[in-house]
Amino acid sequence: AQVSTQSTGVKGKCTTDHISAAGPWLKFRGHLNNISNNFLITATNSENGEMNSIKNVVSGEFGPVPGTARDYKAAGIGWVVVGDENYGEGSSREHAALEPRHLGGKAIIVRSFARIHETNLKKQGMLPLTFADPADYEKVQPGDKVSILGLKEFAPGVPLTCKLTHPDGSSDEFSLNHSFNENQIGWFKAGSALNKMAEK
Repeated sequence: AQVSTQSTGVKGKCTTDHISAAGPWLKFRGHLNNISNNFLITATNSENGEMNSIKNVVSGEFGPVPGTARDYKAAGIGWVVVGDENYGEGSSREHAALEPRHLGGKAIIVRSFARIHETNLKKQGMLPLTFADPADYEKVQPGDKVSILGLKEFAPGVPLTCKLTHPDGSSDEFSLNHSFNENQIGWFKAGSALNKMAEK
């Protein structure tokens, strides 16, 4: 089993405020579809150094992050975010984990996570993963197709494998670590912690 997706790279610091902006957006806290329009709008794209501007692999044009994610979801294309150190630091804002799931995201692959955000992502059925070798972050290129291998045998303490297929057809493979325990793997397989609870 594997997850195959498109990548979106975040450059530098990425707090929960970058992931889910606060301020006027907080009036939409009770409406997930509306508040998801703030997803990563203040994070910097590693490809062009701009905020809220990523390349849509379907249209070939640059556009806002939430709109591109919605286009991918409508087309049945999963996507991942690739980030740097301490991704999700700051407040424990749950919308920062709710929004990527709502918009069709599959995984967040980073050099390291803020612990609370990592747990919140797990609760939403997302895959928070870290580069086994932090230098592998540099192998990810704009427009890469990302395949996460080993999910059929997903188990605590057993790394997964990331295969990158670059736009020129070349590829790279490397290990991804995770901190899932058996219970949390159940959340992932059910689609979220709430889904798992509903099965009982």
